[in-house]
Amino acid sequence: MTMGDVTGCRVFVVEDETLIAVLIEDILVGMECKIVGPIGKLETALQLARDEAFDIAILDVTIRGGTVYPVAEQLIKRGIPFVLASGYGDWALPPSLRDQRRLMKPFTAAALEEQVRLLCVEAGRPGKADR
Repeated sequence: MTMGDVTGCRVFVVEDETLIAVLIEDILVGMECKIVGPIGKLETALQLARDEAFDIAILDVTIRGGTVYPVAEQLIKRGIPFVLASGYGDWALPPSLRDQRRLMKPFTAAALEEQVRLLCVEAGRPGKADR
């Protein structure tokens, strides 16, 4: 089942591991998304989560400066859908975030693409093919 393309969907990427950030960027560029980031520091990510315009977000749970939970809480307040990327299970998440979308690390390109498509649809950005 295809959900159409997500061309132009603005994706906020919070990831502090360079190789993973490059992988995510490559996949998003291939999907013709616009990338905000990648951001590897909590303070910067939190500022952008408050102020920047984007449709969806991919959040690495553990980044320089701590965990991404304050960023996730900000996105929830703004109504911006996101996925949490982590190798940890539910036990590592605060109860308020356990119902959020998850992308288990290590993830495949196909798994990331699927999450991006689902999030873009959820954000009301289904892509050109679905308009």
